[in-house]
Amino acid sequence: MRKDYLKNQAVETVYFGGGTPSLLSERQLHFLMEKVRKLFPSDWKEVTLEANPDDLSEENLSMWKELGVDRLSLGIQSFQEEVLQFYNRAHTAIEAMEAIAKSRNAGFKKFSIDLIYGFPKDNHAIWEKDLGEAIRQDPGHISAYSLTIEPKTALGKWTEKGSFRPAEEDFVAEQFEWLQAETEKAGYIQYEISNFGKPNEFALHNTNYWKGVPYLGVGPSAHSFDGKNRGQNPASNPKYLKAINTNKIIFEVESLTLEEQVNDRILTGLRTVWGLTPEELRQEFAIDILQSKEKEIVKLENQGWLIWDGKTLSLSKRGMLLADSIASELFI
Repeated sequence: MRKDYLKNQAVETVYFGGGTPSLLSERQLHFLMEKVRKLFPSDWKEVTLEANPDDLSEENLSMWKELGVDRLSLGIQSFQEEVLQFYNRAHTAIEAMEAIAKSRNAGFKKFSIDLIYGFPKDNHAIWEKDLGEAIRQDPGHISAYSLTIEPKTALGKWTEKGSFRPAEEDFVAEQFEWLQAETEKAGYIQYEISNFGKPNEFALHNTNYWKGVPYLGVGPSAHSFDGKNRGQNPASNPKYLKAINTNKIIFEVESLTLEEQVNDRILTGLRTVWGLTPEELRQEFAIDILQSKEKEIVKLENQGWLIWDGKTLSLSKRGMLLADSIASELFI
């Protein structure tokens, strides 16, 4: 139903993302992959599957590899039992520690591991242990996110009631700076605010996303981008299934104005190591950001948040702490 969305462009990356795609059967995964091959020109350079450590059986690993998955994104979150139990994760600390070794033994060579920092404590010991173990495991790619409190979740309700107190902003910022320093020492490059990869081990799917390459998202809540406009499928499983079963597309398009397209490019560009190229903005949108935002750029440079190298605007390491607010100052 959505096969025309990518306008016959070749598919380079396939990403099976959360929920928990590692619960899919061999038949289901095979069906989906064959469907992609059949419907789209395919030049696959990377096929990623998100998996939880407790799903890494020999049978599953062998099956994924045989189907063509060549990269695993492992939802570790933490190597500490106390933290995993608090997050209500199904896997144990031992399973987290064994995840990469198991996957390597099955023949996988490309990995990413997810970690969460900002767990409230009176010191940074938990995060230092987690990050130290992640670097020791040497996955080649680490995605690290600060603990966020979403409304209508258990954590959100506990926070409202006062039974859970999130970490202070300064505490979280210190852990982010520790993350930057330790990964750099270990040879990782922070190619996007939350993503750290060794040279030649950046996630191609992530890289394409941040560089504005069009993508099609399939499934409830999935987002898509055609190069100009974004949109998403409904979050409701019953609503999504009802639409599919009646041959209807209920993809909700967010049509972006010219200004929104420019601001979108500013926001995503500044999050990456490649930065924002004013000349590309000028050629594509007839916007001269160096002229229209000269005062803001000079101010942010003087504050040490922004770097202008004569070709690109990029965030300093400190600037990455305030990426969204810095981008908003440059919005047209």
